[in-house]
Amino acid sequence: MPSRECALFMLLAVAAVPGTALAQTDEIQVYDGRLAEPGVFNLMLHTNFTPDGLRTPAFPGAEVADKSLNQVPEWAYGVTPWFEAGLYMPLYSRDKNTGWGINGAKLRLLFAVPHADDRKFFYGSNFEFSFNAKRWDSRRFTSEIRPIIGWHLNPVDIIVNPILDTSYDGVKNLDFAPATRVAYNFSSIWATAVEEYDDFGPLRNFRPKGDQAHQLYGVVDYTGKVWDVEAGIGLGLTSASDTVVLKLMLSRDLNKSRRVESGSR
Repeated sequence: MPSRECALFMLLAVAAVPGTALAQTDEIQVYDGRLAEPGVFNLMLHTNFTPDGLRTPAFPGAEVADKSLNQVPEWAYGVTPWFEAGLYMPLYSRDKNTGWGINGAKLRLLFAVPHADDRKFFYGSNFEFSFNAKRWDSRRFTSEIRPIIGWHLNPVDIIVNPILDTSYDGVKNLDFAPATRVAYNFSSIWATAVEEYDDFGPLRNFRPKGDQAHQLYGVVDYTGKVWDVEAGIGLGLTSASDTVVLKLMLSRDLNKSRRVESGSR
């Protein structure tokens, strides 16, 4: 699992409550094919806060993005050199209309080429299965298919996640929501990146441009002795996007000593 470290702080990034038909997100991240080593448990805490977001709920009874705080611990375990299992639980949030609440849980299955960090070209695929509370999503069960394609060009990384979301209502209704990251690695400890998160709508018929979600993030990564940190701030590029969203991801291996200066990120 992409693991990064905590030491300083930093709040930077974006999120995605795209317009009138789209729900909020708990995870603002581009997957890079990194896996926990076999037998290693990893914990990542996802936090995102929307200081200036959409004020209309995506559906009746939904949370409102503006001034909302979303958090979820992501528990991961390295099963083999090419397979990692994960669990997001509990997913919880607070918004100005409904207050605090539990929003559901997710099971994650991540497959990737072993030792992706050490390869020039890497690839993989992630599958998520979600159980959603009524306040979080209008659909009780949803899933994500996230292919992972990337290049480590030293010191530049280029990563694409052409994500497809489904509510189990047919292939033609698969929602295309890609995520892209271009990063520059200053060292094995520090990196900065530009990330873009988009939601074009159903494959059969993309939404009009003004109803699509497009957000651009500035991101900083820090790899420390105990924790990894990824933090970012982003701006919405369309009226169907939140104006400003902050993200912070803290992660660490729970049953393994840290390696501070290991190869590429």
